[in-house]
Amino acid sequence: MLSYRHAFHAGNHADVLKHMVTIQLMRYLGQKDTAYMVIDTHAGAGVYALDGDYASKNAEYETGIAPLWNRKDLPPVVQEYVDLVKSLNPSGKMRYYPGSPYCAEKVMREQDRLRLFELHPTEGKVLEENFRKLEAHALAQGQRPAARGKRVMVHRADGFAGLKALLPPPSRRGLVLIDPPYEDKRDYAQVAQVLADALTRFPTGMYAVWYPVLQRNESRQLPERLKRLGAKSWLNVTLAIHGPAPDGFGLHNSGMFILNPPWTLEPMLREVMPYLVDVLGTDDSAGFVLESGEG
Repeated sequence: MLSYRHAFHAGNHADVLKHMVTIQLMRYLGQKDTAYMVIDTHAGAGVYALDGDYASKNAEYETGIAPLWNRKDLPPVVQEYVDLVKSLNPSGKMRYYPGSPYCAEKVMREQDRLRLFELHPTEGKVLEENFRKLEAHALAQGQRPAARGKRVMVHRADGFAGLKALLPPPSRRGLVLIDPPYEDKRDYAQVAQVLADALTRFPTGMYAVWYPVLQRNESRQLPERLKRLGAKSWLNVTLAIHGPAPDGFGLHNSGMFILNPPWTLEPMLREVMPYLVDVLGTDDSAGFVLESGEG
């Protein structure tokens, strides 16, 4: 199924959670000089126009980045995320939203590597073009890569299948980001299967899975399946901005499940999540869940 376009959902509350957490995972990896690799299995287009036809249709960014844009009381980790988004909007007007690939490229260092997979033909083409523009802009500014090898590589291919060939990365340090559209309920089972295989190839790797919290059984069961995969440790965080709609449609709650999370992540989230609930929540059902354990 190749109908999903993330542009419809760019900048929403789920993106706030996903990108804020991803940035902090990369910051932790960056504390050591040794290079690391980030692999994004469902990269999307990389950058989205919030005033474009797709994003403006439902204006989901009003549930996420928009309420944070002009806040003066942002916690440091939220401030870092918002500042990254603002770096894509030098005019100060909120026009563009960075997807996970752009966030990763901004945080990674010269020696680090980014591998992006996108199967959707249109999204994959736009992703390639966006990174060509980034590279051309860097060259125009006199920024030439100091390290050998391709820093960013885009694969117009199935990320689930392509992941195998990249694990373990040469440095034995890396983050795998998995966030399929879940339009096909088989995605839930495939996420668990892919991670089970990945852990045999790269047991010390860090794996971050975004998932929607829905009424369907597959969604409710996914975190429990991931807890049983045998990783050394895990962390699960969800953010709900309101209660479920009576008709069951719309995304009100989503989660990030991290295998082998850094020890710094849980205390950071305990401080930040109440703030996000307070600012993004729209009714008394808004809240968060934060749990962790060992494999």
